Amino acid sequence: MRGNEFLDKMSLVDPAYVEAAALMPRRRKNSLKRWCAIAACLCLVLSLALPAMAENRAFYNALYTISPATAQFFKPVQLSCEDNGIRMEVTAAYIHEDTAEIYISMQDLEETRFDETIDLFDSYRINSPFDCTSHCQFSSYDPDTHTATFLITIEQWNKHNIVGDKLTFTIREFLSNKKTYEGIIDGVSLANIGKNAVTQTVAPRGYTSATLNEENNNTTTETRMTTLKPGSNISSPINGVSLTGIGYVDGALHVQTYYKDILKTDNHGSIALINKETSEIITCNGSIAFFDDEGKGSYEDYIFTGIAAETLDEYELYGDFTTSQGSVEGNWSVTFPLKDTHTDAVK
Repeated sequence: MRGNEFLDKMSLVDPAYVEAAALMPRRRKNSLKRWCAIAACLCLVLSLALPAMAENRAFYNALYTISPATAQFFKPVQLSCEDNGIRMEVTAAYIHEDTAEIYISMQDLEETRFDETIDLFDSYRINSPFDCTSHCQFSSYDPDTHTATFLITIEQWNKHNIVGDKLTFTIREFLSNKKTYEGIIDGVSLANIGKNAVTQTVAPRGYTSATLNEENNNTTTETRMTTLKPGSNISSPINGVSLTGIGYVDGALHVQTYYKDILKTDNHGSIALINKETSEIITCNGSIAFFDDEGKGSYEDYIFTGIAAETLDEYELYGDFTTSQGSVEGNWSVTFPLKDTHTDAVK
């Protein structure tokens, strides 16, 4: 077809079809550009927002639950932090293949709220982007600067090189200024202990002993166990610990101790019998622990079997207790890359 003939034929075509044909490709092209622009904007917003959102504890924890690797990737590096007048800092790190050893210091800038007895009270958390075995242990304490140092050890399960990844270490609270007592509990006579003590049934918060376990294979939260009914304070060998009952229950000797406010102090201990003549120490066969009415303090019955009431005057009570003044709470968190460093480098 010649050019003049083509123009003549084109003049017969409805202009509406020509306009529609011209607009359709242009619309598809604009739509594609528009969606590409939207996607680019979303990527830009996410790339800018995620690091900031990762600083939000709730968002970070939720993201870490879904994808630890993603949460740690976007978590900003923060080698030190300060809360409640206490500064936490990454002081040194040694990375070798699949193992990391990191030193973390805690310095009291205002008071002397901890000493060499500091205990993180199982409140610390180690977040990593990979599956690993990790633990934290006390390393040292400097009384001149009021600084405690802890060693964190991490080992990756699949033995891959971990250099370049980031870890987050968080502490919520700690205990310190612990006191211990170990020895004969003075002022307690085991003579004339009655065989029929006043008892009660309780829902235990915990119990030990193979005998108890065998008898309670189907233990549930509704399980009830028989203990001494708490009485008045018989003796208090150390602040926060009281002896509240001694008696026989179903032929077994029960010695009951009360530990004050265990959720904040972690007061705990044990009771034994010691023979006055031979100094032989007889440990209990088991124990039953239960909360007080307020759900803060804990009673614990230490149970001795095979000890006749007629022979009790041959023994003395022996106690081993650990107490504290209570916990110090705060929000301490550091995030650091896994690479060899030292004090000068992180400061």
